[in-house]
Amino acid sequence: MSDRGTLFCATAAVAVLFSGAIEYDGQGPLSVLVVLGTALAVGLVRHAPWVSLVLAWLIPICQTVTGTPLVVTQAAVAVIAFGLARWGGRAVLWASALSIAAGSVVAVVLIGAQALNVYLPYSPWRLIGRTIDQLGFGWQVGTVVVFVALLGTPWLAGLALRISDRARTDLDRAARERARAEETARIRDAQTRLARDVHDVVGHSLAVILAQAESGQYLPDEDPAALKSALATIAASARTSLGDVRQVLTATRDSADDLDRLIDNLRDGGHEVMSGQAGTPRTLDEEQRITAYRVLQEMLTNAIHHGLRGGALTVRRTWSPGALEIEVRNAVEPAANDRPGPAGSGLDGMRQRLAGVGGSLSAGVHGEVFVATARIPLP
Repeated sequence: MSDRGTLFCATAAVAVLFSGAIEYDGQGPLSVLVVLGTALAVGLVRHAPWVSLVLAWLIPICQTVTGTPLVVTQAAVAVIAFGLARWGGRAVLWASALSIAAGSVVAVVLIGAQALNVYLPYSPWRLIGRTIDQLGFGWQVGTVVVFVALLGTPWLAGLALRISDRARTDLDRAARERARAEETARIRDAQTRLARDVHDVVGHSLAVILAQAESGQYLPDEDPAALKSALATIAASARTSLGDVRQVLTATRDSADDLDRLIDNLRDGGHEVMSGQAGTPRTLDEEQRITAYRVLQEMLTNAIHHGLRGGALTVRRTWSPGALEIEVRNAVEPAANDRPGPAGSGLDGMRQRLAGVGGSLSAGVHGEVFVATARIPLP
């Protein structure tokens, strides 16, 4: 019940009072206090339910002591019963339920003992009286049943709305928790993706730089120009790596067009790379383009790391109606045939990337060649 509805009930109670219910054996002033106290209990039921419950008991007790009759406006106790069930705490909720039963019994006992006067000048109350007589239980039992029904019905309505609000609140809380969990998962996924991107970029660049630095050991001492060229190539690779890291940190996306640039950068670094394509190239969506670029980058890194130092790399892209396959090969040292296949976070990262687009990866040493093959499904 809204605050406006509460004010309406209180105003209506006062209006009924001044329509003629206050004149009974000279008890008008006390009846005014009864109605005002009832209106106060109605007005406080939402924000101070304990006070409303105490007033609902205190007012009839005072009427019994002073001999002030019950008046029609006290039917507003039904509003109090609704509010106690709707907004009261757990203790108030159960106290109000017990009060409905206990108060009905006490009221009937006091009426029977003529300790509580009832002023019922209106025909609806006479109709209730006839209904009680027709129950056949005796007026005491019938009156208790009617009182419990009159107060229990709004109490149950308030309880139903209370349960409905709690269920809605629980659903809202569950929705917020689910949204929070999804946001947390999204952030963690973004962090994982960022870490994987940095690993791919830095790992690839360091592998290229390491190969160039080691090849510089075999340059003749009397050829400083070759040494300077090697150092310039290392610097260019490091500069490219720094730019790639900046792109990753600023969420700049690479495209499939950069695959050729990636291969060209490797050639510029002094690696021999043979590249080719088969089939008709197709347009990739954003996620497929990023996956293709990062996976090829990591495959080249692994081929340099696990393959023959200074060996020629072979990159082949095969376009079929249902998939794009990228294969990277590099010869290995003869002793590598006895070694297990490569493993590490780089390959795991590639597999996770490919799994995100429904693809797969295979990598290992076959005969005297390191072979890594990635498959990206196409619609």
